[in-house]
Amino acid sequence: MKLRFNKTYFLFFILLFLTEAAIAYYLKSGFIRHTFGDFLVVILLYCFFKSFIKANSVVVALCTLVIAYTIEFLQLTNFLEVLRLKGNLWANLVFGNSFSLQDLVAYSLGIIVTLFIEIKFFSKS
Repeated sequence: MKLRFNKTYFLFFILLFLTEAAIAYYLKSGFIRHTFGDFLVVILLYCFFKSFIKANSVVVALCTLVIAYTIEFLQLTNFLEVLRLKGNLWANLVFGNSFSLQDLVAYSLGIIVTLFIEIKFFSKS
């Protein structure tokens, strides 16, 4: 693992961030907001990590998935209350406020698609 800035991944990160922001701002419910947004968020995190870390794609993908799962399982607790962030709009937006198995499936599918794209289009033969 090496620290190195990668413009391509950072550009993907920015584009995904803008997409996620638009989804959060314009859509208040529905499949795109609740499921596709979760699918995209793991890809966004993956691209963010790959923007600064040169490491094996599978390792980065698994670390990203562990982070997403951890945040989702934290929603089963009162961790936002403990951190005194329960009423904070941004904390609720970033960390969510209710556990869902559907979110875990969306995260998993997002990482699977990411790895497929990495292996198919970006890996060096």
